[in-house]
Amino acid sequence: MPAHITDPEQLKELLGIPFTPEQTACIVAPPAPQVIVAGAGSGKTTVMAARVVWLVGTGQVAPEQVLGLTFTNKAAGELAERVRKALIRAGVTDPDVIDPDHPPGEPAISTYHAFAGRLLTDHGLRLGLEPTSRLLADATRYQLAARVLREAPGPYPALTRSFADLVSDLLALDAELAEHLVRPEDLRTWDAGLLDTLEGVRLGNADLRKVPEAAAARRELADLVLRYRAAKRERDLLDFGDQIALSARLAGLPEVGRVLRDEYRVVLLDEYQDTSVAQRILLAGLFGGGTGHPVTAVGDPCQAIYGWRGASVANLDDFPEHFAHADGRPAARQALSENRRSGGRLLDLANGLAEPLRAMHAGVEALRPAPGAERDGMVRCALLRTHAEEIAWIADSVAHLVRTGTAPGEIAVLCRTATDFAEIQGALVARDVPVEVVGLSGLLHLPEVADLVAVCEVLQDPGANASLVRLLSGPRWRIGPRDLALLGRRARLLVSHTRVEGDDDPDRRLAEAVEGVDPSEVISLADALDTFLETPLDGTGDDDGLPFSADARVRFARLATELRELRRALSDPLMDVLHRVLAVTGLEVELSASPHALAARRRETLSNFLDVAASFAAGDGAATLLAFLGFLRTAAQYEKGLDNALPGGENTVKVLTAHKSKGLEWDVVAVPGLVTGTFPSGQGREKWTAQGKVLPHSLRGDAETLPDVASWDSRGLKAFHEAMKDHQHTEELRLGYVTFTRPRSLLLGSGHWWGPSQKKPRGPSDFLTALYEHCAAGHGEIEAWADEPAEGEENPALHRAAVDEVWPLPLDEEALARRRAAAETVLAHLDGLASGEGGLPSDPGTYDDPGTYDAPDWPPPPEDDEPLPKEADPDGAADPDDWDTWTADRPTTPR
Repeated sequence: MPAHITDPEQLKELLGIPFTPEQTACIVAPPAPQVIVAGAGSGKTTVMAARVVWLVGTGQVAPEQVLGLTFTNKAAGELAERVRKALIRAGVTDPDVIDPDHPPGEPAISTYHAFAGRLLTDHGLRLGLEPTSRLLADATRYQLAARVLREAPGPYPALTRSFADLVSDLLALDAELAEHLVRPEDLRTWDAGLLDTLEGVRLGNADLRKVPEAAAARRELADLVLRYRAAKRERDLLDFGDQIALSARLAGLPEVGRVLRDEYRVVLLDEYQDTSVAQRILLAGLFGGGTGHPVTAVGDPCQAIYGWRGASVANLDDFPEHFAHADGRPAARQALSENRRSGGRLLDLANGLAEPLRAMHAGVEALRPAPGAERDGMVRCALLRTHAEEIAWIADSVAHLVRTGTAPGEIAVLCRTATDFAEIQGALVARDVPVEVVGLSGLLHLPEVADLVAVCEVLQDPGANASLVRLLSGPRWRIGPRDLALLGRRARLLVSHTRVEGDDDPDRRLAEAVEGVDPSEVISLADALDTFLETPLDGTGDDDGLPFSADARVRFARLATELRELRRALSDPLMDVLHRVLAVTGLEVELSASPHALAARRRETLSNFLDVAASFAAGDGAATLLAFLGFLRTAAQYEKGLDNALPGGENTVKVLTAHKSKGLEWDVVAVPGLVTGTFPSGQGREKWTAQGKVLPHSLRGDAETLPDVASWDSRGLKAFHEAMKDHQHTEELRLGYVTFTRPRSLLLGSGHWWGPSQKKPRGPSDFLTALYEHCAAGHGEIEAWADEPAEGEENPALHRAAVDEVWPLPLDEEALARRRAAAETVLAHLDGLASGEGGLPSDPGTYDDPGTYDAPDWPPPPEDDEPLPKEADPDGAADPDDWDTWTADRPTTPR
């Protein structure tokens, strides 16, 4: 095609972008394989768009001969839009002059998965794959996996987790097998060999004993994966893992590669450090392997934070060999290191953190600020005495910024996990700061969503004891600790099948105790709850004689009745089930009735969650609650950004996890929780030696980059665990680098000594210490730095909870009186309608608090004859239909 551009300076002028020499070199490089190591904020998307303009504008390729691939639809849309605008601006294409017979071509830009799907559509028959195959939506994946589990003949003695957990485990193992192109049959054979090896090994500690248990569970899961894949084939269904795995097989056929290389003369690969082994095999099979095809891969090994979900940073490091020239020379490696996002002082901090990472990867350079921005950027840090004080400091800082002119939408709070989302949201709302919690995993940590999910888990799984305790101790049922302890005792008695009094033979007693016992039977509080439907509420009759309070008996029976009625509707469509739960429990009404601003925000949160459920159900009209709970468990487990939710366009402060912040930027970023063990996290990646759903390292395509077990003894396993800790530390370092390169102008970092429930102090993490040293060197401000607690000092949060708080929490008197009045008004109106009078009461009545009760055997007596803490009466609400107001400090886990 004719040339429109002949000189790089002409390209700069046409696009109006002052490219740096580094960027120019990458843009005008000859059409040959190259990898660009692009640091944070260095303009990689701009460079990719400009390279397309250069190659098309100089006549080297036609627009439709360019293929661009990235990970998300948002990123693909953004790249396509930039390329389109750049081509128009450079005069290469003219949208106003369209020849109907020869319409202007456009580059093909899509996601990696969409490209794999199109490849299967065009060439799947070469593998015997029907073109009618459909892509599975999330709802259908979980629904089909649940069906396979229900119909599997078994037995599966090694699979002891709950049904919803097993659904998630099955899909996780299936995905890992697909990502690394490992057949389930090969995995079963490998684990059989491992079990044979371990038969002659002395398993001297708990970690070693977990290895054969995990191997046995993995073999049984692999069998279920085979059944799941057979079910997909019978229905002509594919999921994302299937797309990539089958496409990788297609890439091994030489004729497919020739067709694709003829169609796409230039290929751009975005975020290449996040590709999996299977994706690398696919791309290298089509466009690499010594063909010398013009492939440009862009990525940053320092931002490779998705190794936990199959990404292999080795793909970027080894690109020059995988995509070598036709004569065998490695592909060129170039770098972009000028950051035009953050000020120089912020980059100094990021470069210090990333120094060990740069030493691990070839071609990575320290970030440089744009000319004139060397002294820009500010860091403010604080170490507070308690977790509550830290949340208050973050909220006060953000509120001050909003009041002084910073738009809320230009502020983000990035957390290592979603644990503190509810408290951060509540603190910001209390200060009249508009706030949005981003992502499904974040929603699940908010109280109103957690309560709804807890009811659903109890309905679906009688063994969901933690969820049931949350409901019982919550503001509606308000069961005290004494009656909860008694309920737990009754649950244990229900699974004690036999007792032999006065028998001194321990072997016979053991045999008789386990005779006829189902090994999968577990202690179930829900089963104990159901017993209150069978015994008189006054405690008389043939029961175990446990001294439940009269009010607790009433409430247990009413909750058991309610759950039984709700279970009858579990076969209904998912949205019908959720709305029925909301109506029966009164949760939605309670939020609507509350006058507080926080409750208004939480109504929006509940609506967002229902939107997620509706989207899930839209993929499969028969989606069940069980499938949805499996989906939610996966979202909660992978709260690092697996779900595709992105911040909305509203002018609100965004609260999200650090993993979800990748690729985004704000003027101000606050990072709480920089404490020992939290960020960087001390919790490593799930290990294949202990988890049946995790693929053994030696079977992975990136095995050379991962530690493994050298010998099956305590020393070998300990060395493996230490190596995994080092591996985790590197991944946390990458996550910290991503987090601290998000702000343009201001970074707020904070930590605390005393957590909300810890007996030992936490203290500043390595990241917060780095911020402190950076500020102490004159590059920022240390706003507060609490002294380390004295030896033997107790956590003030625990001390205050023991002395000042009662359980259940006392009701808000004003809110309770309003609800009482409203309830009396409604009841009187209904009575009037029934009698034909329709009158309304002038005095709705008052609330009479029945006081407190003693808890003689729970909690245990304190030492040194200290008085027992005062406990609230289990009937302190006087009626289970009374609700507390939704306060910002409401716990999201059972007390």
